[in-house]
Amino acid sequence: MILPLDANLEAGPDRIGGKAASLLAMARLGLPVPPAFVVPTDVARAWAASGSLPTGFAEMLQAGVRGLEAATGRQFGAAQRPLLLSVRSGAAVSMPGMMETLLNLGLTEKSAAGLAAETGNSAFVADLRDSFAAQFNTCVGPVPDDAQAQLLAAVEAVMASWNSRRARRYRAHHGIPDDLGTAVTVQAMVFGNLCERSGTGVLFSRNPISGDDEAWGEWLPRAQGEALVAGTHNAQPMERLAQAMPEVHQQLLAGARELERSGRDAQDIEFTIESGRLFFLQSRPAKRTARAALTIAMAMHDEGLLDRDEALARVTPDQLAALLAPVLADAGDAPVLATGTPASPGAGAGVAVTSAHEAEARTAAGETVVLVRPTTSPDDVGGMLAAVAVVTEAGGATSHAAVVGRALGKPVVTGCGPGVQALIGGRPVTVCGVSGRVFDGLLPLASPPAAPALARYRALAAAAGDRDRLALLAEVMD
Repeated sequence: MILPLDANLEAGPDRIGGKAASLLAMARLGLPVPPAFVVPTDVARAWAASGSLPTGFAEMLQAGVRGLEAATGRQFGAAQRPLLLSVRSGAAVSMPGMMETLLNLGLTEKSAAGLAAETGNSAFVADLRDSFAAQFNTCVGPVPDDAQAQLLAAVEAVMASWNSRRARRYRAHHGIPDDLGTAVTVQAMVFGNLCERSGTGVLFSRNPISGDDEAWGEWLPRAQGEALVAGTHNAQPMERLAQAMPEVHQQLLAGARELERSGRDAQDIEFTIESGRLFFLQSRPAKRTARAALTIAMAMHDEGLLDRDEALARVTPDQLAALLAPVLADAGDAPVLATGTPASPGAGAGVAVTSAHEAEARTAAGETVVLVRPTTSPDDVGGMLAAVAVVTEAGGATSHAAVVGRALGKPVVTGCGPGVQALIGGRPVTVCGVSGRVFDGLLPLASPPAAPALARYRALAAAAGDRDRLALLAEVMD
């Protein structure tokens, strides 16, 4: 019922979820991974069907925790050398940001005092407690001062999030079956917010916007991963990590190359640095723009990583159609209302609305809208689906808005600065996800230039005799 994640475990994503499967893959490559165990998907499916957990489940969780205690030399909820845990969802199919994650489980009055004494850093512990309480209250409810009770409630909350409205909307949009269920990964915490030589980040083994063969990403010093994904802080480019901790940066790039070769696809890698020590937390196929999907598929075919049929399959019909998505024709002398990070290419024009609910309602009424938010969260996915473009005040190219926007094929501009929502809300605007600018008024849009790799892709499709793809390509290219 509870599966320790060691290198000898034989289980696939359908049972242990993509999160745990990636941890296994990284551990087998010898990459540094915090110890973990997983509650498999069949438990979540049974819980959803019956509304109750299996008999003895709390004791099973305790047994899993004892394994983590042995691996770390720490004790869950203890006053001395306390162990804190993360609890994360993990469906077989990647659904970034759609389900709950809870960090720093095990913080109680006595464990917090013990951690403050151990680290000599009461401000660090206070920050952990504040973020933990806010997250737990939002996702679960009042925080019990008992580590085991926290863990049991968190596991149930993560399983319940499989059927949240936002998760159902995301699955419906992407054609993901509702009966897969989610696994729950319980993992020892590492702390990116511990000291100056700590941080968190996301690295893509290839550029997910252009498809260029270069590692690309962002990191946030002295922070935990949720701060980066939420987009509440403006992250730093990887060059800053290379300057601050060159050995860690080189280790990260080497790991990314191994993961890409092993997975035979461009990877989206989450990592944490604790006191100058690198930990890999997740690796999964990167969400990418349509143009990047095409470029990466052709490059990997040239490199011998993919055969012809695999390269063709890496670009979906929806992505081929997305290559027709409009771009800005000519901005002329239109005033620029805001400038930010070009996080997902393309262009969209409509009335700026400031809530996901308003975006859905006005789109359903036949209007074309642009969603403008301080940041986006999983609760905004319905509005992101409805809008033709997304703009945020904060966040960077690896924030929730950026990652989900690329997956949806929406133009996104992030990090436009405080006050932008109030400035442009209610106005007709045009968003350019290539330049990172938001213009006043509804500007003309045009068909994009043909992607350079399309001709080579069509030659592969012709060689394979793939009539369906050739027909779609004719529409895209002609």
